[in-house]
Amino acid sequence: MFILFLRLFDLTIINGYQYRELSDSNRTREIIRHAPRGILYDRTGKPLVENTPLEGYRYRRTYLYSESTAHVVGYMNELTPLELASEFYSLRGYRMGDQIGRVGAEDVFEDTLRGRDGKELVEVDATGNILRTIGRDPELAGESVTLSLDARLSQAVERAFPKDKKGAVIVTKPATGEILALYSEDTSGSDIPSFNRAIGGVYPPGSTFKLVTALAALEENVMTSTTVVEDTGVITLGQFSFPNWYFKQYGKTEGMVDIVKALQRSNDIFFYKVGEWLGITKLGVWAKAVGIGKPLGIELPGEASGLMPDPKWKNDHFQTPQDLEARSNEWYLGDTYHVSIGQGYLLTTPLQVNAWTNVIANGGSLCRPTIRKGQKSCKDLKIKKETIDLITAGMKKACEVGGTGWPLFGFKTSVACKTGTAEFGNPQNKTHAWFIAFAPISDPEISVTVLVEGAGEGSDVAAPVAKKIFEEWFSR
Repeated sequence: MFILFLRLFDLTIINGYQYRELSDSNRTREIIRHAPRGILYDRTGKPLVENTPLEGYRYRRTYLYSESTAHVVGYMNELTPLELASEFYSLRGYRMGDQIGRVGAEDVFEDTLRGRDGKELVEVDATGNILRTIGRDPELAGESVTLSLDARLSQAVERAFPKDKKGAVIVTKPATGEILALYSEDTSGSDIPSFNRAIGGVYPPGSTFKLVTALAALEENVMTSTTVVEDTGVITLGQFSFPNWYFKQYGKTEGMVDIVKALQRSNDIFFYKVGEWLGITKLGVWAKAVGIGKPLGIELPGEASGLMPDPKWKNDHFQTPQDLEARSNEWYLGDTYHVSIGQGYLLTTPLQVNAWTNVIANGGSLCRPTIRKGQKSCKDLKIKKETIDLITAGMKKACEVGGTGWPLFGFKTSVACKTGTAEFGNPQNKTHAWFIAFAPISDPEISVTVLVEGAGEGSDVAAPVAKKIFEEWFSR
């Protein structure tokens, strides 16, 4: 009896406070109240995502335009235990079960969108039911971000692109570089964005590069508006032949060709000769000036640099005995011919092709592409107005009867365009289909770049995609 009395005295008097604390902790619980993530809006104010409430003060991120905007918006998933063990995440307050933006805007604007979680201290009964709230540290919702995307246009791009083909489409505002739509198709059918061909894929640009060759030649004064070249059908250098595409397909020549007609007809002979007069060094200077050979600086990860080849690159690149057995590491005139028409070792991203199209469309400025509405970072390249006007005139005629951009003939709004059909060493002689265009010519609102991998000619495959995009935009 005396021992029982001592035990009771210990529980109630000596250690009573400690046991009361333990009792209180057994009937209180801390609940994490997850902050709703900021909303991503398109440029017109339409939400691109939603936060769907779940039990336990959590939210599920729902993507409203999953396929058409996936490579810009991105996606989220849960942090791994390995990531949570790193200071980068632990010091920022991430917990087990938290999700984080992985690619696209979800990743780029993670710190802005995330917000701050709150806590709630509640009293519970023996079965865990909440009896009352003791205290609360409220959560702080993440900030929303307005992107440059146009959701409606992005859907039109998705519908327009051939579903059985790989490729990319970029639509921008030429004056600012704002991305209105960016679409990358890999034919997988997955909602989770895979490799972003629009910014990370590198391809020979084909005849779309003739804009750069023309720009360089006019600015370096190796030709003028009155310079003409006779289309002989083919140029022969030793054992190598360099034909015009029209002669190769139809056995016909096109007479005397000036810069406007050369762009209208995409005449290879003209650009071979202009490239020869210009030289690879000067051509390289202007190619780099319009963004080739380095990332343009879009906020999205994974942007490729492309390649503007030159004699030093070729000498450095082909050094092994196996290389030298297959080809010389010397730079030949034929190499310059190839690059001048967008072939050979030249490689560019669709984003770079769009950027140099915009240099012509906006009057001579290279703009950094951006996915955020209202952003603008452009560099004036000090290009003569006559140069811009001549190239634009050639592009205008390319989209009129007699040009190569036949799907846009008679379009209700004036369009400047250029087709491209790029060989890429395919054993079946397949070619990449390119099409670039901007409209209206007098005050361009949008610029469109279409690439369809291994699909044939630009006029047959890529141009109809661009036409549907223009129809959507100008039907508003």
